[in-house]
Parts: sequence; structure tokens; C-alpha cells
Amino acid sequence: MNRYAIQHIVDSAYCFPIAKDKISLRLRTAKDDIKEAYVIYENKYVYGEVQQKEPMTKSYTSELFDYYTITLTLEDTRLAYIFYVNDGNENYFFSEDGITKTYNYKLGYYNFFQYPYINEVDIMDSVDWMKNAVFYQIFVDRFKMGNTSKDKSYINCNWGDIPTPKTFAGGDLLGITEKLDYIKDLGCNAIYLTPIFSSISNHKYDINDYETVDEQFGTNEDLENLVENIHKRGMRLVLDAVFNHCSDQMSQFKDVLENGRKSPYFDWFIIDGDKPNQDILNYETFAYCEYMPKLNTSNPQVQKYLIDVACMYITKYHIDGWRLDVSDEVSHDFWRTFRKAIKKANPNAVIIGENWHDAYSNLRGDQYDSIMNYAFTKASLDYFATDSLDAKGVAYKLNDLLMRNTDTVNNMMLNLLDSHDTHRFFSEIGEDKEKFKAALCMLFLYPGAPCIFYGTEIMTTGGYDPDCRRCMDWEKAEGDYGADIKNLIKWLSALRQKYDFSQGVVKIYSVDDIFIIENKSDICEIKLYINNTPKTVTVENIKLEPFSHIVMENGGQYHD
Repeated sequence: MNRYAIQHIVDSAYCFPIAKDKISLRLRTAKDDIKEAYVIYENKYVYGEVQQKEPMTKSYTSELFDYYTITLTLEDTRLAYIFYVNDGNENYFFSEDGITKTYNYKLGYYNFFQYPYINEVDIMDSVDWMKNAVFYQIFVDRFKMGNTSKDKSYINCNWGDIPTPKTFAGGDLLGITEKLDYIKDLGCNAIYLTPIFSSISNHKYDINDYETVDEQFGTNEDLENLVENIHKRGMRLVLDAVFNHCSDQMSQFKDVLENGRKSPYFDWFIIDGDKPNQDILNYETFAYCEYMPKLNTSNPQVQKYLIDVACMYITKYHIDGWRLDVSDEVSHDFWRTFRKAIKKANPNAVIIGENWHDAYSNLRGDQYDSIMNYAFTKASLDYFATDSLDAKGVAYKLNDLLMRNTDTVNNMMLNLLDSHDTHRFFSEIGEDKEKFKAALCMLFLYPGAPCIFYGTEIMTTGGYDPDCRRCMDWEKAEGDYGADIKNLIKWLSALRQKYDFSQGVVKIYSVDDIFIIENKSDICEIKLYINNTPKTVTVENIKLEPFSHIVMENGGQYHD
């Protein structure tokens, strides 16, 4: 047995409570190394005299590892446990002492694994509505102009022109309000907007006034009206919080530019010297942008200001959560304080970080609920765009990603194929419609909440930012163009509303170059088959033509 591969970590993604009397355990072993795995457990105060033994299930497999899982229901949550494994020839015990041939239960208090007590406050709650959420992301300036009588002097292009970094097209909040029925009819029940607050840019990621909707997008009353109309339709709204940095036009930074250390806001920023100098850039910024000074989120005054703003939009405007821009560059301390305040204002508000990489340290129940799952995006590109992963490889990769975090977090992940910060996925796959359909199916059936970028339904193309931020083509959107893509999104969205996928048992694997996701629960069995090869393959009595996919719902089937 490969003892170097076996792993279990207490109070982590390998051991986490999901209810007052339930705890989930995971054991990692080398791939195909173990025939059977058991957990031997009991109340830690009686472990030397009595134990219970339960078999674990090999639930996930990656390129290098197998993952065994079990959820225990406990009468007494003061848990002690070890693992017992068989490699087909020998039996072994696994405890805090590592792999051993024997185990002394009488002295277990020295070396058993333990979860000493399930404190209710340590159980990460799910945001209820996320289990059925289907997100539609909107880059506001490019979606729809609703207020045609506003001052248009800032608009410097025709609607539909290829965008540049300085392009202003005229989209606004009223335009989004006018198209809520369109979004809902598509099957989306949650909307994520890029920043909407006062800023000199088209993207608004350099905010100068956090309390005011940018006049190009409308007014605070327009936001209030948008939220009201969203909620009337049973939908949700998530806004973009840019709290890592602000604009150099923000009044507090302008005061520091003028007065240096004498400014009451000097410690709101991170400055090397007595005064910020934009020529030599002696202060921290987002990337290397002198016009985006980094906020000192360790300063209690800054914390209070930003958290008060965030809570105000929750309590006054009743938004349903925040997406956190550049969240990985903000301190854990800030996000812990932020979470407590937001969840006090609305326990069902979602907090989604923008972390492009493994964010486990932020996803332990004290900071974010989930992240934008760009690791899923990359796996999708590797499978459908670059062919650097085959069916087996992408199954392994997606299983590894699930093992980064708890089931609670996985079921709230914001999964996406593209966004305002990436190339358009349809362009990346060479505008291959069949691959696009298969990728959408994988997006919607993978654990978490699917998010589509506006225009996905009409196969919008585009390169890297700003080309991915093209104007919505409403002639195509409201016509028959892309009807098959729209119908697929509607059908997949209906599945998400019909079934609670978070309650199912998920298996991701491959057979004969066919990628398969299955989700099985007491009320449904959904299976996705993808053939991303140029040959016809039959698996499980299902015939798949080259570059095709099939979704099975309770034995029925949908395919293009």
C-alpha cells in the first residue's frame, strides 16, 4: 500500500459537520490502492471500550487518488475515530500515528482522530436559494439602454461596435429592468451585475462614491425599482463589491493627495512616505494602476465604512448578496468581520469571492459562501477548446476540484464558462455549436450554481477584455437566432428548478472516451453523456455520435 498517499485532516474539507448530529468524513488513498475502507468510531470518552464500524464509499477518483466518503449520524457528537483499510492482501489501521498493522483502542485517546464537539455555530449554513439558482451575468454598459432621454454625451460608439477600453455604449439599469421577463423566460432566476456605483470608467471597477449609482446607469431609485421588479418575479440580485481598491477620484484619496499625513484618511491607504505620489507610485494599488489605490482594509475605520455600505444595500435596497472583486488580496480579518455583518443583516444573502485559485482558507464558513469557479472554466477549456484533457482527464480534474472544499461549499459554487474577464467560450471552442451545447450541459449538471454571461444564449463571440464585453444583440436575442441554444438553456434551467441537485449523490467518471456525470437522489436520476471524439461510441447501451451529448432524465432522454 502506498502509505505516502493516504491522507485525512480533521476539521477541514476531509472532516466537516453538516448538521447538529451529522458529520462528513473523507479519506484519500492512492488510486486503485485500496479494496475496502471503513471508519471505526464512537464517543471519545468510551472509545476504549466500544466502537462502531461502518463501510466507506469510493465516491471520487482523480489521476492520482481515490476519495472514500461517509456521513455519520451521531447520538453524541464528541467524536473519536480511526480508519481501517484493506489493500487486497493486508489490513491496516490509519490514525494520527499514521499507518499501522495493529491498533490499541485502550490507548486511543493518544492518537485517534477526533472532532471534539459539533458546535452549532461552526456548521456552515447553505444559502437556501443557491441550490436552484441559475445566474445571468450582465456587464451593465453593454446590455440595454432603457432611459433613451438621458444625457448621452458620454456615449462614444454605436451600439454593436467592437468595444475598446474607453468605449461607452449606454446600457443602464432601466434597460435591465425592461428585459427581466426575457431573462426569466430563459430560465435564469438570479442576476449578477458588474459594478454600478459612481465611477469614471465604463466597467466601474474604480469607484469614487460607493453610496451612489453611477448617473450613466441611472439613480438609486432605479436600483430600488430594479430590485423590486426582480423580486416580484421570484428572482435574486447580486451586486459587485469592489472593496480591495477604489478610484483616485474618491474624496478620501483626494484629501490624502492634497494633505498627506495631515489628512484624517491617510491611514485609509497604504503609502510609503508622507504623501502619495502618482508619478513614482509610492502607494499600493490594484495591479499597477495609479488611478486605483488599494484600500487599507486592516484599518477599523475603513472596515466600518465599507461594511456599512455593504449592509446598507442589503437592508435598504434588499439586494440578495455580493460578489467580492479581487477578494484574495483582502485580509481574512476583513472578510470575517464582513461576513458576520452581512449574515446578521440577511442570513440568506450570498457572499461570492473572486478567487481564481484554490480558496479553501476563505471557504471554511467564516468568510465567503463560495467563489467564482474559474478552475471549472479552465477544465472546460482544456476539454472542449484545447483537447489537453480527454474524458478521463476532465473527470479526474473535476473530481479533484470537488475535493478542495466541503459539500456545502461545492453546492454554492458559481460555475461559469466565461465572464467579463475572459475570452468568450464560444470563440475559444472555434464556434463549434455541438461542443457549446455539451459544455452548457456540463456547466448545468456539475455541483454548484451555473452562471451564463449575457449573450451566451445567442453564441456571442469575443476575445479577451474588452472584446468579451460586446453589446447585446437584441435583434438576434428576440428573434429565432440560436433557438436551439436558448431551448437547451431553458430545459437545463428547468431541471435545476425541478430537482434539488444538492441532495443527490454525484458521480463523475468516464467510460471508453465518454465523459459522464450522474446525479442520483430519491426523486431523480440525471445522467449526462458527452462524446468529445470524432468516433461513434456506445456505452451503457447509449449510442453517441461524434461530438455529441445526451442527457437522461429518469430514463427518458434529451439530445440534439
